[in-house]
Amino acid sequence: MPAAGVLLIVLAAATWGTTGSTMKLVARDSPMSPLLVGFFRMAIAAPCLVLVALVAGGPLRLPAAADRWRLAAGGVSMAAYQVCYFWGVAKTSVAVAALIAICSAPIFIVGLAALVLRERITAAMAAALAGGVTGAALLTLGPHGLAALPAGYAAGVALALGAGFSYAVYAVVVKELMGRLPPLPVAALTFSIAAVVLVPALATERVVAGPVAWALLVYLGVVPTALAYVLYVLGLRTTPVAASGVLALVEPLTATVLGVLAFGDRLGALGALGAALLVGSVGLLSLQPSRPS
Repeated sequence: MPAAGVLLIVLAAATWGTTGSTMKLVARDSPMSPLLVGFFRMAIAAPCLVLVALVAGGPLRLPAAADRWRLAAGGVSMAAYQVCYFWGVAKTSVAVAALIAICSAPIFIVGLAALVLRERITAAMAAALAGGVTGAALLTLGPHGLAALPAGYAAGVALALGAGFSYAVYAVVVKELMGRLPPLPVAALTFSIAAVVLVPALATERVVAGPVAWALLVYLGVVPTALAYVLYVLGLRTTPVAASGVLALVEPLTATVLGVLAFGDRLGALGALGAALLVGSVGLLSLQPSRPS
């Protein structure tokens, strides 16, 4: 397995892991809501991906009319992911929201693939599902305990789960498109739709930000979104899918380390056990051989 491909995927995952921390830093410098942060992330990333897709493959080609609903559904679900994830970070913590959102997505994908694509759930997948559910529950209770959950904390956990579910929907609905269109045009089109879906935020929210907040928003759109996706796609060319799934665990690990070190997040003993169960479940899913839908 070429080291260059591994390095590209690890770099992509590490930069993805900085998104929650970036949201926290934006909130420190500006009263901008998580809804607006999600909009600007998509609005900045989309043209970057369109440009890269045009340079790499020429004019963007729309799928057949029967498949365009997949583009629309993918864009809406990606917009929902932004809103749920950033609000989840605001209401819980970088570490908890990132672990639940990022690690629940592959688990939701298994369930959706079984329901929508009729894929069979193996014993290992069932074990991963059980471990993921248990891990999410322990991670939720670990930092505070059931009787001491802060106001809004449970809602934040629900939003983080909503982010994982939204990304799972995105992955399932665009799966067929990926077989007929290159991944970069699919990302460019769906991210553009997500930005359009979030445009009403400009009318309902106040855009108040200083130079530091704008610099952070540009970083959020360019580095852990557009650039990271390009690096990931390039890395997949020489890296097996199963290995890429394990390497992508650098994302929640990066987010957790940043949350603990930079923002004083704590997981508690039960939370640490839950995090280990979540990460282990995702690793188990990543090692399962892929099967045709």
